[in-house]
Amino acid sequence: MLRSLMLLFGAAMFALVPTSSLGGTPQQAAPPPAPAAPAAAPAAPVSYPANPVKPTPESQAKAKSLYKMDCAMCHGDNGNGKTDVATSMGMTMPDWSDAKTLAGKQDGELFQTIRNGKDKMPPEAASRANDTELWNLVIYIRSFSKP
Repeated sequence: MLRSLMLLFGAAMFALVPTSSLGGTPQQAAPPPAPAAPAAAPAAPVSYPANPVKPTPESQAKAKSLYKMDCAMCHGDNGNGKTDVATSMGMTMPDWSDAKTLAGKQDGELFQTIRNGKDKMPPEAASRANDTELWNLVIYIRSFSKP
């Protein structure tokens, strides 16, 4: 009888032992690969607003004054970008006295860069120069490459 009980106990233990101790669980199938994302469409060219202002001698005088206060220390008095400040900060400034430099830039792009800043260039706060003054500044900057 003891032998039967031992066999019964052994069979019960065998039935209760988790299958992980007897060789692991069956391997689960890997999840199916995610479908490939469709190729991104080429980015549409950015369209910037056109310059809405017409320059006057007074507005250009104000733009020149604004440029001298806020821009010339890095961009140079004539816009060539060769200044001690730019060099000391490790910046290579665009040469606005060369017409090719601004040829591919829209006025609105220049406006946005001045208003919002870019890289090490700080933004021009609206409290310091309103939009009309910035549009005139863009015209003034473009004048560097004209004879």
